[in-house]
Amino acid sequence: MPYNSVNTNVGAMVALQNLNTTNADLMTTQNRINTGKRVGSVKDNGAVWAIAQNQRAASSSLNAVRESLQRGQSTVDVAVSAGETISDLLITMKEKALTASDITLDANSRVALNDDFISLRDQIAKAVANAEFNGANMLKATAPTTVAALANADGTSVITVESQAMDLGSGALSGLAATASLGTASESLAMIATLNTAITNVSSALSSLGTGSKSLASHLVFVNKLQDTLDAGIGNLVDADLAKESAKLQSLQTKQQLGVQALSIANQASSMVLGLFR
Repeated sequence: MPYNSVNTNVGAMVALQNLNTTNADLMTTQNRINTGKRVGSVKDNGAVWAIAQNQRAASSSLNAVRESLQRGQSTVDVAVSAGETISDLLITMKEKALTASDITLDANSRVALNDDFISLRDQIAKAVANAEFNGANMLKATAPTTVAALANADGTSVITVESQAMDLGSGALSGLAATASLGTASESLAMIATLNTAITNVSSALSSLGTGSKSLASHLVFVNKLQDTLDAGIGNLVDADLAKESAKLQSLQTKQQLGVQALSIANQASSMVLGLFR
């Protein structure tokens, strides 16, 4: 192919190809800087984008796991708070029963002690009724709530915390009737044994609830760390190195200017042919 031709300007063609390549690279770099991502769409790198998208789905699913764990933990913690109140009430009731077992008490003192005992007994029922979070109550004997919080992103595993009934006359308080009272010294003496059993049962139930709450809290910490690790892994796959892209941007801008000048020089080559005919 002749180098001095007005029909075909090889130099201009090469310069234009190089300039187009530079412009395309410059557009890619500018897009990475604007979005902060090296792989912003499936067109950038299909395989990496697909991997990152799958990990985004896993990370997003862990949000539901975290919410389930937090909701379950709150439900258990409310039950624990109510259970601790019930335990304290039982201890006070035992003190009243022990005092009322004294056969030397006069009738007025016994009535006063019995009134206090009944008031404390009724407070147990109120504590159970109010131990509710988001409509869930783990202490009711009728329709109790067993917490089953999500444990993984697939929903195939749960962390279960069993309900612990503490209604009067059922569950941990099966021996303490809703009509319990301190009528006589002998009844008060028998009530002491009943309350000792109730205190033991409630303590055992609270131990179970406390262990369940700790398990939920521990798994929540793990899920938070797992989600952070997944997010960091996604960033490693798709995030752009902005320091590197900034340096590349300056290089490409310079290269673009040189490409424009090279194309301008190549376009002037055909006019130089006129000098041959002067």
